[in-house]
Amino acid sequence: MTWTVTPEAPDSPAATALWRAYYTEVSDRYYVLHEGRRTDPAELEREIAAPGRDELRPPKGRLLVARYAGEAAGTAGVRLLPGGAAELTRVFVTESLRGRGGAPLLVRAAEEAARAMGASRMILDTRSDLTEARALYARLGYTETEPHNDDPYADHWFTKTLG
Repeated sequence: MTWTVTPEAPDSPAATALWRAYYTEVSDRYYVLHEGRRTDPAELEREIAAPGRDELRPPKGRLLVARYAGEAAGTAGVRLLPGGAAELTRVFVTESLRGRGGAPLLVRAAEEAARAMGASRMILDTRSDLTEARALYARLGYTETEPHNDDPYADHWFTKTLG
């Protein structure tokens, strides 16, 4: 079985299904930890429909979809920022396929997409409870840095120079 990673429209059926899985997982993890509840279905639908997806369209962004044995299995988004940086966002691999190399492949493909758009540096933020994400970024050469935004859900900020 092999992985493939290709750019895809953020509103494609595969991307929408993966975003639903992504938001369900990260939102539920947050709410269970902090409020003892799961995500309200209406709130989940609002997040999935939020306008941020358009930032992942060319020429200033890309959404990458990973497939494992032909099945949509993960995403990574890149959006170009002012000043030569790009932001890595929405990195996700379906739970049943984690540990098979999809996440590093997605991040490296996102780095290539950022370079192709002219970025010299990648930045990202994540939360404390997303320990797997923080470990992945550290393994791939990202270093923790001072905050680059005021996202109320972010606890950790990372950067990597794109060579």
